[in-house]
Amino acid sequence: MELEKFSYDNKIVKYFTIAAICFGVIAMLAGLTAAIQLFYPAFNFDLQYTTFGRVRPLHTNAVIFGFIGNSMFAGIYYSLQRLLKARMFNDTLSWINFWGWQAILLSAAVTLLLGFTSSKEYAELEWPIDIAIALIWVVFGINMIGTIIKRRERHMYVAIWFYIATFVTVAVLHIVNSFAIPVSFFKSYSWYAGVQDALVQWWYGHNAVAFFLTTPFLGLMYYYLPKAAKRPVYSYKLSIIHFWSLIFIYIWAGPHHLLYTSLPDWAQSLGVAFSIMLIAPSWGGMLNGLLTLRGAWDRVREDPILKFMVVAITCYGMATFEGPMLSLKSVNAVGHFTDWIVAHVHVGALGWNGFLIFGMFYWLVPRLWATKLHSIKLANLHFWLGTLGIIFYALPMYVAGVVQSLMWQQFDADGFLVYKNFLETVIQIVPLYALRAIGGTLYLSGVFVMIFNLIKTANSGIFVPEEAAEAPALEKKIITGGHWHSVWERKPVFFTVLTLVAILIGGIIEMVPTFLIKSNIPTISSVKPYTPLELQGRDIYIREGCNNCHSQMVRPLRFDTERYGEYSKAGEFVYDHPFLWGSKRTGPDLAREGVGKLKKSDTWHYNHLLAPDAVSAGSIMPAYPWLFEQAIDTESTAAKISALRTVGVPYPEDYENTANEDLALQAKTIAASLKADGIDATGEEEIIALIAYLQRLGTDITVKP
Repeated sequence: MELEKFSYDNKIVKYFTIAAICFGVIAMLAGLTAAIQLFYPAFNFDLQYTTFGRVRPLHTNAVIFGFIGNSMFAGIYYSLQRLLKARMFNDTLSWINFWGWQAILLSAAVTLLLGFTSSKEYAELEWPIDIAIALIWVVFGINMIGTIIKRRERHMYVAIWFYIATFVTVAVLHIVNSFAIPVSFFKSYSWYAGVQDALVQWWYGHNAVAFFLTTPFLGLMYYYLPKAAKRPVYSYKLSIIHFWSLIFIYIWAGPHHLLYTSLPDWAQSLGVAFSIMLIAPSWGGMLNGLLTLRGAWDRVREDPILKFMVVAITCYGMATFEGPMLSLKSVNAVGHFTDWIVAHVHVGALGWNGFLIFGMFYWLVPRLWATKLHSIKLANLHFWLGTLGIIFYALPMYVAGVVQSLMWQQFDADGFLVYKNFLETVIQIVPLYALRAIGGTLYLSGVFVMIFNLIKTANSGIFVPEEAAEAPALEKKIITGGHWHSVWERKPVFFTVLTLVAILIGGIIEMVPTFLIKSNIPTISSVKPYTPLELQGRDIYIREGCNNCHSQMVRPLRFDTERYGEYSKAGEFVYDHPFLWGSKRTGPDLAREGVGKLKKSDTWHYNHLLAPDAVSAGSIMPAYPWLFEQAIDTESTAAKISALRTVGVPYPEDYENTANEDLALQAKTIAASLKADGIDATGEEEIIALIAYLQRLGTDITVKP
């Protein structure tokens, strides 16, 4: 049979690798900055663009889409060509993918620090960037599917199944979750409200972890681990079970992020049930990876690449056991809103994603530059620095999470809360935050060791931009028989459609009833839309990233209701675009901030936002001096009212034309309240709007004493 000559495009792999390392350093420096801010608030620098509320989403987006995303593209572009024995479908599409992705990342970094955010976790970017992400993702998909179609290898290897699932599912997740009504070029409101917005967001949030941080890296594991170990994958049949059960079950599990919230109980129960089922396929994949090394364990002791990969797979197993356990209501009541969750996600990010990427790069770079790795000793040093970094990061956060939960829940002999003041729990865990920063420093130090090692490796070789290859053309004849799954593998379009169907079922069953059956979200007649001033204050709250530290969801658990008041009702959030339930309590819950025993004066809020530590000794909250200098953006009020009416908020027709009059009237009332306590305010400052919003929280329902 005549062989066709062609070449693999290594240049695109090189560029994605370099971009991944650059954004990895940026992401980890941002993460280290945020970690330091939590035990040394002066590290917020009293600057508008460097507070924890803005640095934290920069960190998460740079890690997920910059470091991990670019690494994913590098690994896929290298492995896909060789698995299919074909150059990428179109070089121009490859470079559009690369430069488009980097432009998105740079725009994300700038806009997040400027405070342009939707506030939805892992989906904070505003609508123009969301559109760009969708377009670039489609470019990547066309390039990948096109390469599969023009392949010279008939069967699609297991890694490619996971690449296909990643493309299909991330596209669906991103598009559905990003529906919004624009107000301006950098401001929009989520199309969904309250409970529905929470369900869509955590359907996206959980499955962004599943299909951006997990499935593509399982594909990379199935390619690079056998290559590094020089062993075949342990079990083809286990790979089939692993793939189809994982992508079908994963999509149902999102509601486990919303246990004990106002989400309907049936949706919570579905999330719990499928989360528990996830253990089986997740551990099936872990075992398939570890058992691939059977007969090669003696090499693991000597080869740093295999060390990284073994620890990565082990961390994957730990995280995918812990996730289902945290979805049990009894465990969730202990762990949710605490630093336990921070430890959990970082075992996955630092261990599973980070270590697999490091092992992949140590294997990949010498081959791209046709040389040997510069130093095995430095790679081993990186491994131990990284491992110690994970330990020093995760263990203090696990301890902090348990301490937080026990203190929140402790009652005395008379049935009263022992630690009534939330700040008492914060002060106890500040030393653990310092230990976490040490772990981050160790991990980042290892990354710098890797960068030095890889640069020296590249300098010792010659980069091969076009790697020559040859293979016979794919015959067009029809082949019958064989394993049923191998028949599917010969039909990439059919395979992609099956994957799409598998991931759509769970989302449709969970979401359609929540949106169409009114009894899932009972309305409350006393709940009214935000006033114009409160709306402006809410947007300032979102801009400053306050929901990164404060939740707005009182759960029906005794220690929650004793501390914060009446538990939250679904009908309270029907005009919240977006929802702001939060996922972490670094500060107290604010759902009832404007009522009952939690209610504080306008003056207290004014002074607290100006100098938190002066009002609450030991507070780690940053100061917000610019709120006292910047004027409320009243020019945007009309557009905001109009946009919210479009998504169902019942503002009267033409109200936007008179809304600023109501805004000014309410602002004068708050300014007068402050003036009575000796504070001179005009009523035009942003702090006035934020106070109005905080004083509104929890006032929509009347609770019997």
